Amino acid sequence: MANLATTKMSSKGQVVIPDTIRKQLKLKTGSQFVVLGKDDVVILKAISPPSTDEFDALITEARRLGKEAGLKQSHITAAITRVRGRK
Repeated sequence: MANLATTKMSSKGQVVIPDTIRKQLKLKTGSQFVVLGKDDVVILKAISPPSTDEFDALITEARRLGKEAGLKQSHITAAITRVRGRK
């Protein structure tokens, strides 16, 4: 079962995550979260950048899908140029 604790929000909107929860989830200073609020529920979901292996797998998959779709470097360069407003 998950650890339960209570906390308060400061006048600046800051909420302290209790120590027991921080330790359980291995949260460190600077940890980032996605925040979802609906009705009277607030959910904090810890997020972290992908590991090098995960990032490499994402790049490999993106390259494979680009190749299957017939995407070329010139297409990417043209799209970047268009978005940046250059001719």
